[in-house]
Amino acid sequence: MASGNPVVILGVFVADTAYRADRQPRMGETILGNSFKLGPGGKGSNQAVAAGKLGADITFLTRLGVDAFADMAKATWKDAGVKSAVIDTPQSYTGAAYIFIEETTGNNAIIVSPGAAMLISPEDIEANAGLIGGAGVFVTQLEQPIDAALRALEIARGAGVTTILNPAPAAKLPDRIYTLCDYVTPNETEAEELTGIKVSSIDDARRAADSLLKKGVGSVVITLGEKGALLHTADRSDHVPVVSAGPVVETTGAGDAFNGGLAAALAKGVEPLQAVRFACAVAGISVTRPGTAPSMPTLQEVEALLAKV
Repeated sequence: MASGNPVVILGVFVADTAYRADRQPRMGETILGNSFKLGPGGKGSNQAVAAGKLGADITFLTRLGVDAFADMAKATWKDAGVKSAVIDTPQSYTGAAYIFIEETTGNNAIIVSPGAAMLISPEDIEANAGLIGGAGVFVTQLEQPIDAALRALEIARGAGVTTILNPAPAAKLPDRIYTLCDYVTPNETEAEELTGIKVSSIDDARRAADSLLKKGVGSVVITLGEKGALLHTADRSDHVPVVSAGPVVETTGAGDAFNGGLAAALAKGVEPLQAVRFACAVAGISVTRPGTAPSMPTLQEVEALLAKV
């Protein structure tokens, strides 16, 4: 399959420091962990790696410090076929994340310190306006400053680029951002944060999605964990079941796998419902493996899974 139109992702790289233990320590308590792993992470970077491993023509735009974690970032992208537009930032540090993984369930709790990526500014976006405007699909999240994300969405929308906002981590958004989004892709928690509607069922998800459509979003895709995903537009509402690839090992990065998969599929001209199904398969494979970026599947793996279900 051809790589399709270019994908540009604005976001954050962080080095993931992942600790596995039977439970979280309480405040003031020290417990022994079962394992530790250092690896590449950050929502935007993970999404770029997912898209790169799926064969997309992908460029990742970010700021990094000038340090060992930045070297890890560049090596990770090179391995995944991701081109980078990096603004080196020696006055800061490359971001890092603390990830706690509960051994018995695979559930996680995370603290992110974005470092240099918090300095991404609207001026940085202006300097890369040609890159963003030349994309077929543009994706951003909320780990870097919102004013930078907003400016990038404005440039992409003005150039007729398909825009995807993954509103993670959940944050209060300016109203005008919604009208710039062809797709908004929250999970259940983020959908509740944006709409005030608790999402415990598919019907709840439809109500939350309606609320986002009223704010001016083109299409809403709510990821529902083990329930799959909901694609909701003004004329239709389709529940896409989870595409299982085996037992769940770790859910960290599943949303990033989904968003990278969605962007890659849309860039190749796949129609939206099939693109969401494809993205569900990408996420379905990623959760059967530990880690975030390292868990992202290849296009061949995704196509093989979809051929079986």
